[in-house]
This record gives sequence, structure tokens and C-alpha cells, in this order.
Amino acid sequence: MKTNVSYILYATAIIFLLSSCNGTNKKNEGTVANATVSFIEGYIVKPSTIDETILISGTLRAFEETVLMPEVSGRVVGLNLPEGQFVKKGTLLVKIFDGELQSQLNKAHTQLEIAQQTLTRQTELLKVDGISQLEYDQTRLQVNSIKDDIDLLKVQISKTEILAPYDGVIGLRNLSPGAQITPATAVATIRESDKLKLDFAVPGKYSQMIHAGTKVKFSVEGDDNKFDAVVMATEEGIELNTRNLKARALVETHGPSLVPGAYANVELRLNEDHQALMIPTQSIILQERNKRVIVCKNRKAVFTNIKTGVRKASEIMVTEGLNEGDTIVTTGVLFIKPGSELNFAKVK
Repeated sequence: MKTNVSYILYATAIIFLLSSCNGTNKKNEGTVANATVSFIEGYIVKPSTIDETILISGTLRAFEETVLMPEVSGRVVGLNLPEGQFVKKGTLLVKIFDGELQSQLNKAHTQLEIAQQTLTRQTELLKVDGISQLEYDQTRLQVNSIKDDIDLLKVQISKTEILAPYDGVIGLRNLSPGAQITPATAVATIRESDKLKLDFAVPGKYSQMIHAGTKVKFSVEGDDNKFDAVVMATEEGIELNTRNLKARALVETHGPSLVPGAYANVELRLNEDHQALMIPTQSIILQERNKRVIVCKNRKAVFTNIKTGVRKASEIMVTEGLNEGDTIVTTGVLFIKPGSELNFAKVK
């Protein structure tokens, strides 16, 4: 009998302890949910003006740049490649030996002179029927054929010369007098010196905003100045691999740091928004698929999903989820629970 009473008392004690623990847990949960969070900072959302500007990379290029290469093989007998110097269009830069062609040209001139004299005599004979029309026509055709041979020889001789295609600066030459060269030999490079162009690529979603006449600013490494350029043209299609639109701009300003091949940081101003809602970046809680901020409503913490746009160094634009006048939490966001009472130490 005493054993049964002991079992009953033991079971009653266990039930009482379990009930007490459950009550304590519920009380603690309620305390956490309704806890007051103090010494945090807030930010009142208000409209501001923002320039939507994207930063992209670009490359400076000479407006015209040509690798000089011969059209025929031969030995270099004349060389006029002043490295780093300006040359005018049409300047003779390289001369290849053409002695054989010059001899053929002289011979053709002699043949032409003989044929023309023969044609002159036959013209007089034809007037008195001293020669047939057939003989006269053959001599006339011979004269024209020799003239065609002379033109062909002149073209072949011109191929032994490399002329400056435009006004520009000669780069470093790759040969010396007497060298044997072929059409595959890169003699030197000539670049137009007074103009530069800027090549860059714009993400496809901005392709409708880029067109001829669009102004851009850019900078180069080692120079803090900003330079101006105007878009000349764009590709009429977006690249499949990169999903970018290629654009080319004419550089309007000059400076010693602007040289062909230099890397450029291009600032592309797309539009201006006078009603942009900007918030501090530290106020955003990043999740796997969403972005959240903590909004103070009736002194309680409300977690709200947002969508963002243009980002600056310390601020980011909110496109959806917030309204003008909302107060958001900017510090201690990782320690606040939904429904917590908020007590701000500072509100900007």
C-alpha cells in the first residue's frame, strides 16, 4: 500500500514540474517578442535628386591606325621612317628595289615612240590609199597595247613604294636598309595624332539610351581630370556572348595622359530622378532571394521586402517597398525581432 502511494506522489510531482516548465517557456517567448530594443539609429526616407550614372571600362584608340606592310617582296633600298615623328600624307616611307621594272618601263617607252611614228606615217599613206585600212588598224592597236603595258608597269612600280596613307606619327620601325621583306612583313605603324576615339560596351538594358550624340565623361589611370567624349556610332545589335552593345565616341579634349591603348573609366549618365528614395546600405538585410529593411510602425519593428536600383558608395535607391516619410532602422538590424518595440537614440 505504501508503495502505491509513493508512485502516485512521484507521478504528481513530475506532472507539476512539466507544467511549470511549459509556463516558463511561454512567458519567455512572449518577453522576447515584446522586448524593447534601445540605442538604435533610424533614418527617415525622403525624396532626393540622383543622377543615374553607370561606370564601365573602355579603351582609347587612335582615330586612324595602320600597320604598314609592303605589297610585293624585295630588297629595301630606301628607308624614311622617322620614329615618333610626324609625316604628311603621301610621304615616301619605304622604297623596294625596282631596277628591273624601270628597265622594262624604259623599253616600253621606246617601243611606244617607234609605234607612234609608224602610225603617223601610215595615217598620211591612208589618205592617198597608200596602205590598207587593216594595216593601219593593226598599228593603232599596237600603240594602244604598248600604252597599256606602260600603265601596268607603273602600277607594279608603285607597289614597290610605301607611302603615308594620311597625316600621322610613325611608331617604331621593324627593319633596316637592305632588308629583304615580303607582303607579310610589318614595317611600322602610323597613327593619326590629332584625334582619338573611345571604345566601350554598354549593358544591353541601357542600349536604348545610347545613340549618336550622347555625351560621356571618362578618366584614365594616373590622371584625376575628367575628359569629354561624344558618341559617334553604335553597333546595330547586341553581342550574344556578352549581352553588351558596343559604342564608339570621339574624344573632344586632349591631354598628355591620353594615348592610344590607354584604359579608360567611362561615366555614362543615363537620366536624372528628382524623386529617388535613397537609404543607407547598412540598413538592408540580405536574404537568399529578397532584400529587407526594418520599418518602424507604431513603435514596432515591421520587416518589409524591398527592390533596389542604382547604388552609390553609401546609399542605394529603393524602387519598391518604401514610401516617403517611412522610418527605417539603420543600426543593430541583426538583433531585432519582428514586433519588437523600438526606442531610437538618434534619427536622421
